[in-house]
Parts: sequence; C-alpha cells; structure tokens
Amino acid sequence: MRTPTRRVLLAGLAGLLTVSVPAAASAVPATSAASARTAPPAVPLRLSLPAPTGPFPVGSTELHLVDQSRTDPWLPDGRPRELMVSLWYPASTAHGGRPAPYLPPVAGQHFAERTDPQLGLDAGQVDWAGTVTHARTGVPVRPRRGGHPVVLFSPGGGVPRALGTMLVTELASQGYVVVTIDHTYETPEVEFPGGRVELQRLPDIDPTELNHRLLDTRVRDTRFVLDRLAVLARGGNPDAGQRRLPAGLGAGLDLSRTGMFGHSAGGFTAAETMLSDRRLDAGVDMDGSLAYSFLAGDFGDVVHQGLDRPFLLIGAGESGGVPHTHRHAQDWAGFWANSTGWKRDLYVAEGEHFTFADHQALLPQLAEAYPLPPGLVAGSIGTVDPDRVVRSLRAYLTAFFDEHLRGRPQPLLRDPSPRHPDVTFVRP
Repeated sequence: MRTPTRRVLLAGLAGLLTVSVPAAASAVPATSAASARTAPPAVPLRLSLPAPTGPFPVGSTELHLVDQSRTDPWLPDGRPRELMVSLWYPASTAHGGRPAPYLPPVAGQHFAERTDPQLGLDAGQVDWAGTVTHARTGVPVRPRRGGHPVVLFSPGGGVPRALGTMLVTELASQGYVVVTIDHTYETPEVEFPGGRVELQRLPDIDPTELNHRLLDTRVRDTRFVLDRLAVLARGGNPDAGQRRLPAGLGAGLDLSRTGMFGHSAGGFTAAETMLSDRRLDAGVDMDGSLAYSFLAGDFGDVVHQGLDRPFLLIGAGESGGVPHTHRHAQDWAGFWANSTGWKRDLYVAEGEHFTFADHQALLPQLAEAYPLPPGLVAGSIGTVDPDRVVRSLRAYLTAFFDEHLRGRPQPLLRDPSPRHPDVTFVRP
C-alpha cells in the first residue's frame, strides 16, 4: 500500500487558491500570468455561487463566541479563545433583510489583497466585496416543532469558513441549521464585530508538533461551539456582544440530531471530534488526511480506534500517485478497518482536493474571464464537470444526513447512480 503525500493537514496554509497547483506550475512567476492578461474589464468580475435547490429560503447570522475557560493557544498574553461562527438556516421568508455577503468587508479586503496576486490578477479585477450568497440576514427561522437538525462545518487548513458556502447553503435549504466555524489565528483573516480583523499567527515549530496543536485546537473549538449552541437552544444568547438574533433561532435547533462535515483538515476535525464527543451523531470527511505525519506513521486516534457511528469518506483524484480511497491510503484504511458504525467510501476520480470547496464553483468563472497561471484550475479542482459534480456532492451530502439524522433511508447511498456518473463507490 502506498502512502498519499498530498492531503496533509496544513494543505491550505501555503495559499488559498494556488495551494494545489503542481510544482511546475507554481514556479511560473506572477509577471508571466500578468503579461498574458487581457485589458481589465470596465466592470470588475462579480462571482456567483450555485443557487440552493431545497424547498426553503435560507437565512444567515453570525455569533462572536468567547471561551473564558480557555486561553488562546496561539497567543502569548493569556487572552481567552475567541471564535466567529455563522449559522445558516431554513428561513420563514425569502424577503426582508439583505443578501448575506460572501466575505465580511474588512476581512474581504485582506482576502483580495492576498488572493489576487496569487491568481496573477490586478487589484480590482474581481469584485470580492460585491459577491453575495443565496441567504438573507436578519430573517426569521422557519418554525418547526422540535427544531431542525444541526450540522457543523469545519473548513480546510488555513481556509476561511466562507469557502464551504455552496454546500452549506444547500443543506440549509433542505431544512438543516448549519454552523460554520473559523479557527482563529489559523485562518488567514477572521473579522470580529466592529471591523477588528485577526490574522494568522502560527508558530515556526516542527510541522508534526504544529499539526497536533492545530488539530487539538480545532477539536476544542468545535466542542466549545456545541456548548454554546446548547445555551442558544435553551433560550440564551451566547453572542459576546449580546447582539440581536434572528427570531426563532434558539427554538430552531434540534441538538438531539447533530452531525458534522469538513473538508481536508476539517474532515480530520470532524472525525476526531466525533471520537471524543458523543453529541455528534454522524460525520463526513471530504478528502481529508487522518494523519499528523505520514513519514512518522503518526495517525489520529480515530484511525486506531475507529467510530461506532455513521461516517462518510469522500475522496478525489490521486495522492502519491494512487486514488485517495480507503483501499490505497493507509490512514483511511486503518479508520475503515477499525470503525464498526455505518460507513461508505465515495470517490471522484476526475476531481481534485478543492473539488469539495467553493473553488469548484469559483475557479471556472475566474478562468473564463482571465488567463490564470498554468495548471492552477486542473491542479485545484481537476477536470470533472463543475456543475455536475456540485450537484452530486450536494445530493450525497444531503442524503447522508437525511438518512442518519432524520432516519429517512436513502437509496442513493446503496449503489452508484447514473445521475451522478462522476461518483463511484469504493467497496471493501
């Protein structure tokens, strides 16, 4: 069995969009890409995300959470750990409020300043600030007796929580409350109330030690978020500034049915949190390694102990020259062998690591408007049909949580479907 080398825990820290460009492509200087560009457009490119397909309109709000019981592991001054999370929920109306922005304004500006040069673009060629989601802020939560099932989302290493929006809004439109988490000081920029932005502050230490600290911090973050959601469900307001919450938010949470999914390091986070916290009933790892260091054979506890609750693995492309599946990746193989709960392994052969993030929707739009650095698109999202694979990912993610949080059996999870030709089932 060969060991994959690409799905490392800190895959996103080298850069947001260019991280998975092949080595030969990453050596192309930015001026080379710039010289091939056409003249800047009269109107900056405004990106769009695929509209949710569920029956409900989507609302969104955010919470500023402060863990007074824990000092921040990335700061030297003993400050308590602070997080920003967003809640996406089925709304009672498609009117009112305003469109929820894709990125908050000040962090979005930093995002643009960091990302545009990586793409070989001049400032202002992409209207990041004008990019909005298919959700509205301030609208009431759709009432439902007992509340809606809850799903948490953790992004990849060094990636903002916004980069999971295309999947998150789909789940919300299908009747889930989805909570997205930014892991402060690992994420390149996190905006807090009042426009304060905290940037990435990771120490220059041994990579394996850093990976352990990073994953431990993520798991603690996630468990703290679960604690604060419980306060919200009891009628409290966990926001540090006691900002006004959308009507019906607390009553809209059914924490007796809670799942989690994540991309890359977020998938590792989902698995390890499930191992230590039984409040999570089901989880999904989208192309995430379960190892701190392959060279040292240092795998997560979940690899050795497995899980006794439902878990879905979804891989794409190749890692170390072999498909990223439990039949080829040593960490996924150990997890598979030791897990006694319901499990499936799905595989998107023509996809790539960022097929599971909003890159799959955004990069094709950028590539159509501008000549991006060679190899960036294929190295990030592969050659799979963008629209078709997004539909498939949404369908399988919804089916998984419908079966395991709502108790609705899903034929889609039993056998391959001709409606989703890019997704294959990896059998034991």
